[in-house]
Amino acid sequence: MSAPAGLRPPDTAPPAAAGSAARRKLRATADTTLDRLEPRERAALVRLLVLLALLPVLLLIAHRAVRLPYGAGLLTCYGLTVLVGSAGLLYLAHARYDDPAERTLRRRARGHEAFPALPDRPRVSFLLAVKDEVGNVEDCVRSMAASDWPDLQIVVVDDGSRDGTGAVLDALAGELGVTVLRLAENVGKKAALVRACALADGEVLVFTDSDCVVAPDAVSRCVRAMVRHPELGAVSGHCRALNASAGPLTRLQDIWYEGQFRIAKAAESVYGSVSCVSGPLAAFRREAVYNYLPAWAADRFAGAPFRFATDRQLTGYVLGQVWRGRALKRRHADSPFVSSEDHPERRWLVGYSRSALVWTNVPSRWRPFLHQQVRWKKSFIRNLFFTGGFMWRRGPVPALLYYGHALWVLAAPPLVFWHLVWAPLHWGAALTVLYLCGVLLKGVLWGLAYRVDNPGDRRWRWRPLMSLLSCCVLAWLLPYAALTLRRGIWTRTPV
Repeated sequence: MSAPAGLRPPDTAPPAAAGSAARRKLRATADTTLDRLEPRERAALVRLLVLLALLPVLLLIAHRAVRLPYGAGLLTCYGLTVLVGSAGLLYLAHARYDDPAERTLRRRARGHEAFPALPDRPRVSFLLAVKDEVGNVEDCVRSMAASDWPDLQIVVVDDGSRDGTGAVLDALAGELGVTVLRLAENVGKKAALVRACALADGEVLVFTDSDCVVAPDAVSRCVRAMVRHPELGAVSGHCRALNASAGPLTRLQDIWYEGQFRIAKAAESVYGSVSCVSGPLAAFRREAVYNYLPAWAADRFAGAPFRFATDRQLTGYVLGQVWRGRALKRRHADSPFVSSEDHPERRWLVGYSRSALVWTNVPSRWRPFLHQQVRWKKSFIRNLFFTGGFMWRRGPVPALLYYGHALWVLAAPPLVFWHLVWAPLHWGAALTVLYLCGVLLKGVLWGLAYRVDNPGDRRWRWRPLMSLLSCCVLAWLLPYAALTLRRGIWTRTPV
């Protein structure tokens, strides 16, 4: 499955579409064999196969657990906890996850029959905000226009570009029938997308980013997931790197993206609690987000406007509107988004479709990459204070997935300092080596999961290196992000 021909340079074929005919045939044969079984038989067989694949890890966990000394401290238990968490994520992602675009979910929301059903062919509004992206925007808009959904409205907002982006959009508007809204002054990505939503008349709102290329059937897959499951208020697509072949840094990011979507989002999706519907392909039921768009655009944190796009925050409005929705609507009662349409607060599920493919240009140089990571960590911090306030109400497993991940991110800087700085200075080099071995082991596990999903693809070997990069470099960015929360704009540094 690839994007329309001519939208990419020849050397940037999407990784998910690349590979040998033998590998594709092997995957198709396995999928066909499983699909021939009855749903219960299929589910039982998949769970058994996953448990067998995880057996070495489970035996290692058992071996370490029985050898723990009585009253073992936090540092002693840390490695074992990470190993248990990784095994749990892998089990959920591979044994319990179903793509909602391809089959009916085994785990449905309680009272899902009461959710308003979408028509078989709902109107879809495909929305994009762009600023100074003259090199990327044409490929992105053409891929949007090539979507195979029959009833599609495309709205692009030029948020005060100064580099010729406006001229490109004007030409595309005439050729493709795209609605282009030109803003004289930059208002920020969130506010620009809200301007697009004001023009949108679709029952489903789909967002993408200006450096992305969307597969022709990606939108239709997200929409079909919502039609089949009315309780889904939002669906995230599956993202990979468009420029993965550009160098080692882009290859690292490509393999990391695969794991973050295929494992982390898939595990959350089992319980309808995906905590971040990512910007490259984010589909929302209109009634699930429309009333909260002014709150999103005017979001403030730490006493200042928070201008980042915060995909996590918009997802949080879907997940938590039962507990936070009325207060947000009262705060913006004079907005047309609230006064013109009043949608009841519902306990929506948020899902992920592995088959809805999108590719994004990832940073190929270190400085833009680190800037991107700092922006993401700022969004993580901001969202922790919002979604973290109610996620415990969505059930024990969603709460464990959310707070467990948050605790791991927050604990990373002091643990990295302890193992990589304090220990070597105090003659504890063995502790440093043990810690790095644990990091590599986790990376190998995720890399092997990549190889299972992509038979014959040798790029799984990059995943342990990404784990080392995360602990040795990226963990240090969290304190910096916290100290510089008020700084930053939504535009990206050139890749």
